[in-house]
Formats: sequence, structure tokens, C-alpha cells
Amino acid sequence: MIRHLCCILLLFLFHQTIAQDKTPDQFLGYPLGSKFAYHHTIIDYIKSLQSQNPDRMKLVQYGTTNEGRPLVVAFISSAENISNLEKIRTNHLKSVKLMEGKPDAATPPIVWMSYNVHGNESVSANTSMKVVYELLNKQNTLTQDFLKNMVIMIDPCINPDGYERYTQWYNRVQNVAPDITPFALEHDEPWPGGRFNHYLFDLNRDWAWQTQKETQERIALYNQWMPHFHADFHEMGHTRSYYFPPAAKPFHKDVTAWQRQFNDLIGEYSRKYFDQNGWTYFTRYNYDLFYPSYGDTWPTMNGAVGVTYEQGGGGRAGLAIERKDEHDTLTLASRISHHYATSLATLEAVLSQKDRMVSEFIKFHEDAANSPSGSFKTYIIKSKGNEERIRSFSEWLDRQGFVYGTAGKAISAKGTELTTLAESTLKIENNDLLISAYQPKSNLLRVLFEPKPVLEDSVTYDVTSWGLAYLYGLKAYGLKEKFTPASYQPEKIENPIPATSPYAYLATWSEVEDAGFLADLLKNRILVKSSNVPFEIDKRSFEAGTLIITKKGNEHLAFDKLVTTLATKHHVKLTAVQTGYVSSGADFGSDYIASLKAPKVVAVTGDGISATSVGAIWHYFEQQIKYPVTMVNGSRLLELPWNTIDVLILPDGKYADLISEKHLEVIQNWVKNGGKIIIMERATDAFIGKPGFALTKKFTDKKRNSDVFRKYGDQEREGAGDSSPGSMFQVTMDATHPLSFGCAKEYFTLVRDAYEIDYLKDGWNVGYLEETGYKAGFVGNKIAGKLKNTLIMGVQEMGNGQVIYLLDDPVFRAMLYNGKILFSNAVFR
Repeated sequence: MIRHLCCILLLFLFHQTIAQDKTPDQFLGYPLGSKFAYHHTIIDYIKSLQSQNPDRMKLVQYGTTNEGRPLVVAFISSAENISNLEKIRTNHLKSVKLMEGKPDAATPPIVWMSYNVHGNESVSANTSMKVVYELLNKQNTLTQDFLKNMVIMIDPCINPDGYERYTQWYNRVQNVAPDITPFALEHDEPWPGGRFNHYLFDLNRDWAWQTQKETQERIALYNQWMPHFHADFHEMGHTRSYYFPPAAKPFHKDVTAWQRQFNDLIGEYSRKYFDQNGWTYFTRYNYDLFYPSYGDTWPTMNGAVGVTYEQGGGGRAGLAIERKDEHDTLTLASRISHHYATSLATLEAVLSQKDRMVSEFIKFHEDAANSPSGSFKTYIIKSKGNEERIRSFSEWLDRQGFVYGTAGKAISAKGTELTTLAESTLKIENNDLLISAYQPKSNLLRVLFEPKPVLEDSVTYDVTSWGLAYLYGLKAYGLKEKFTPASYQPEKIENPIPATSPYAYLATWSEVEDAGFLADLLKNRILVKSSNVPFEIDKRSFEAGTLIITKKGNEHLAFDKLVTTLATKHHVKLTAVQTGYVSSGADFGSDYIASLKAPKVVAVTGDGISATSVGAIWHYFEQQIKYPVTMVNGSRLLELPWNTIDVLILPDGKYADLISEKHLEVIQNWVKNGGKIIIMERATDAFIGKPGFALTKKFTDKKRNSDVFRKYGDQEREGAGDSSPGSMFQVTMDATHPLSFGCAKEYFTLVRDAYEIDYLKDGWNVGYLEETGYKAGFVGNKIAGKLKNTLIMGVQEMGNGQVIYLLDDPVFRAMLYNGKILFSNAVFR
């Protein structure tokens, strides 16, 4: 009998051991922090914890990356909260008027913690395992208190593709014992690094614009939950210590008093851990709350308290790196300890203010919906002639969670045009887009529309101007009156096959979808022409750049079906005509009508080249217009089969080691034989003043004398005087040049550097900055003069080919709608 009872007891203890959650060390088979865990291992571990704790944890896959890796969020809370998770969500949304109905119960604070938005800031994803384990650890009284009082959302890795790019590389090159020598191979991450996602976009700059798959999928979930608090975990250079709030100035003026106050409180709770352990840190420096597209600022503009944490380390740190100035070795294990501490500090701070966290969030949205701040109570977007651009804009509005519609009737009202700030009486038409400020998300709406953000400090971290009217090239107005929108339905474009096959189909050229349509036509071997001048036919006017698809030259195809099907796919409205004769302009057989070929496009990548510039180009071709591009390593330029290449793109970068005199000779000969080279931003340095190339620096006869009594303590602020971190300028355009076809009459761009390039004397000055080009954002006093009377876009004809100089990136972060059209012209025209 005793023996039988012993067996039962042993069996019980065995099952209890099996059922216990494995620590990260036990699951991984090595101490956490002694090795980088692969992404799939981290996800497997979190899945294992969920399987052991289904009553207290729910795992949701909200999307996949471009490379197919899962994007997941773990919901962790008490058993009671998890069983009522959907009710908590709906009551929460009802309380802030983002869902119809009234809540029938109060909701706990919802806290979302995001790890590893930058892939090579890899401590974050590894830390997430310890955080999830301890939240579920029933022996940890502190974390169990968290679970009773809040719903915690853990995203263990926002950027799995970048994270895996880094960890795969590091785990292949690391020594058995980490080499702490800073110049060792394992501290020399190769191009392009793991910071960015598959398309080399910085996901931490994409929250507002949502150009990337990962961002779109994450924010779809975010809008379903609208957390009260969002924490974003990062790393910075390995020589630095640790940053936590309070944030640095500038704060955006619309950061509320409560959000500022809680920023301070986070600092108090974080300091407690760091002071107890003697860990070094800094606050109120470098990391501001201004540009509304970060993982702290975008949630802040949505009413949450958003914060950033930065651990010294990053891709160079590896598993361990010597820091002689600090008399220590920075290890992955110590970095994990620091991020774990601020993860707990975050939750402690929220717990201490749990009721106010909820009430302030409700007040934020109630005030926004009932008495929105700011001068404008209604926004009007003119739609006539911009229907497809409006479609694209409305899709972006949907992703943000904004409510909008149409005017629904003709109205006359006073309004302020949002790019000139000129007030006038405007005629609002039935189909104009109307967005009321009386909605729960109107604070974010106001911030993103603002034409001139107020900057309280010149030392800032990123872009300082972002107005939607500038970015989308739309005529937008702010009205002081309140108007209620009517329902909006985008026009459904159908192109039925005509009963009689026409002489030609015409398609206007002014939208990004038009470039996608052209790309599809060319991929299907359809002969496409374009008019280089405006024309009129059948009493209808068409702008220069209009696509002309004639039946002649396409007889071998199922012409009508193919063209109409592709046009409908891309929302392009075709006009069928029965003649090539025009009443004004150029007939379709004229020399002013150019054939557009399907170019073989090559873009340069590799060491010295800006990864984000490469990524913007890559994403433009593959995801926006879906046209093939061949990426080549810059070190192989001389080996290329030049006779097979039509367009060569040199993204922003340093080309001193890539382009020699021999390269210049080869490139010139290729261009003269019909090639086209597109040279972007700093890539132009390799061509300035070189024989055969028209690019020259401006001659400056006045030099600023340096201040010999300048203050050492002002050096950072003085450095800002020579910068333009991203300010809005209006570019004067030559509307008759094919490079500018389809762009709005007013072309705006985000200027981030001054290249001081003189106007072309042998070529076409297509886009340039005049004295009055500045519109908004911070421009340093030393750089302001350089951004006047300077070339931005130029075209040099060379033999049978072209050299296109783009001193500003038109596809920067995929933000600039007109820029995408201009870049399409550069490639195809």
C-alpha cells in the first residue's frame, strides 16, 4: 500500500514538473543572454508558455512579414480578464466613442509593449522572453498584481526580418567565446545591417504613413485595441548608457499635460531600478516627442502615453564588447537586465495610476469628439481631377481609423488653403472629400494636417514638417465651421470592351496607379506612346504626359480585352478615340509623340550606399508599381553587360571608392549610346565638375567668418544651424519637361540637405528652389542661404541618352505622392 502511494506521489510530482513553465534558460538550453535566440525559437517559447497558461494568456498572429515570418502579440492578464477579453475590448472602444453603444463595465488599463522594431537592436526580442515568463510566474507577487489590474500586450519582435538578418549573421561569425575587441569581425555588421525590414525601411518612422506591410498589419490590430500606454524598446550606440523618460525637447505642442506628467513618472520608476543597481542612465536628452510617426509619438497623438527606451548596444555590441572609457564590458545579459527593469518599471507606473490612466484616455477622446481643439473644425479636399489620388488618400484615412465622407452638396464657405495659408471663399462641390474634426481621433488628424508645426527647440531628431496637403499634393482647406460629411464611395472604374475597336485608347497621367498601369502594359509587351504636349480631341483636353495606346503596333494582341482589363485593374479610366487627328496639339503620328519602351532597370546596392535609399527604390518597383528591377553590387559595375541595360539608378550614398575615372568613361559611352542614368542625392558628388557632366557647385564669393568666441556648451545647437532634418519646400518646376509630367502644379518636397548645385548651363533645370521656396519645418541659419536658387532636379542630354540628377529623393520613405510620379517619369520617359 505504501509502495503504491509512493508511486502515485512520484507520478504526481512528475506531472507537476512537466506542467511547470520552463524558464527561458531551460527552454533555450543555454543561459539567456549567452547567445542570440533565433526568431522562430522566441516564438516557439512564447507559444509553449501560452499552451501551459491558456487561461492567462492568448496569442494572436496579426500578420506576416515580407519574408513570411509571423507577427504575433501575446495578451497576458488574469484568468478573469482573459475570459472576458473581447468584452473588455468593446467596452473600451465604446468608452472612447470608437464603437457604437455604451460600455456596461469599466475597463482596466491596456498596456502594449513593443520590442525590436529595429532588427539589430536585438536585446529587445531576447528580453521579451524573460518579460513574458515573469508575467506568468505565479511566484512573482509583483507581476501577478499587474495581471489582476491590467491587460498587457507583448509584441516580442516588430521586425522579424531585420532581427533574423542580424542574428543569422552574428551567430555565423561569432567566436566560441565572444571577442570583446571592438574591431573584431563580430562587431562589424555587413551592409545593409539588420536595422531595417525586408525592404530596408525604418519601421520606427512608418507609424503615421503605414507604407510597410508590417506597419499596416500592426496598426490594424492597434486600432482594434487602442491601448492606454505604448512602450517602444530600442538600442543606441554601444558607448552610451541607457535612456528612459522624461523625453527631450522639443515636445509637440499637442502632447497633453497628463502625458507630460506621466513621462516624468516613468522616469521616477525607472530610476528606482537603475539607482539600486548602480546602472548609468540619462534622461531629457536626444529623444524628443515631436515627429508624429514614431512608436512613442504616434500612440501619443492617439491619446496613449507613448515612451521610448534606449539601451546602449545595438548591432556593434554583439554578445560582449569592451568599453575602456567605462572600465567595463557591455554584455547582452546586462542589456537584457536593463530592458527587463524598465519593462517592470513601465507596468509599476501604470499600476500606480491605473484609474487615472483610463479616465484621462476617455477624456482625451471625448474632448476630441465634442470640442476639438485647433482653429479648423472641418477639412475639405478638392476631388475634381484628382479622383484616383483621393482614392489613395481615402485608403490611408481608413488605415488611420479616421471618419470621413463627401460634402454631399454644393456649399460656399471661407477656408484656409493649407499650403499657402491664404484665406478665401471657396466653392465646395458635392464630391469633395470632407473630414470633420468632431471625431475621437481628431487630435491625430489635426497634427498630421498641420501646415507649420510649432517647434520649441531647434535640436530635433528627425523630420520637422509633414503636412498631408504637401505630401499628397492635394488642394486642402481648413474651415472654422463645422460640417457633417455625407457617405463616401470611391468611384468604381469599369472599362467595358467597346463594340467597335477604337483607333487608340487614352489614359491621363497624374496618379501613382497610372504608373502601375503603364508598368503592366509594358510587361505585357503593349506598345505605349505618350504626348509631350497638351492636346485636344473630341472637344476634350488632355495634359502633356497622357498615355496613347494605339491599335497599330499592337495587332498581334487581344488588344481591346487586354488594355481594358489592365486599366480596370488599376482604376484607370480610358477614353477611346476613333482618330489620330487632334483639334489642337500634336497628332498621334507627330514627333511630339514619344514611344515608351519597357526598360531594363538596374539599381546599385552595397557598401557605401544608403540602405534606406536603396529600400525606397526597391519598394517602389516591387510593391508600388510592380515592375522588375535588378539590384547589383556597386563593386561589380565594370563587369555589367552594359548593352543590356536601359536605366541605371545610383541611390544616395558615397561613391568615392566605387566610381573611378574608368567608370566615368564607361558610363559616358553607355549614356551616349542611349542609356539613362539616374543619380540621386550624394551620389552626385562623383560627377560634379567631371568632364562631360554638366553638374557644378555654386560659386560662393562670401564666406561666413567663424565666431572665435563661440561657446563650447552651444556646439550641439550650433551644429543644428547647418542642418535641415526634413523641412518642406516648394520646388519651382518646368511643367513642359517630361520629368514633371503628371505632377501637381505645386510640387513640394522634404529637403534634408543642401547640395549647393548651380543651375545647369548645358541641360534642363526641371526643378529648383527659388528665394521663396521654404514652406515649413526647421532650417538652420547656416544652411538657409544654401537652399535658395539651387538645383533640385536636372536633366542633361548626352548623345542618345540622358543623365538625370535628383538632388532630393522623390521616393523618400514612400511619403511623397508627387515624388513617386516624378520618379516614374525619370524611369520610363
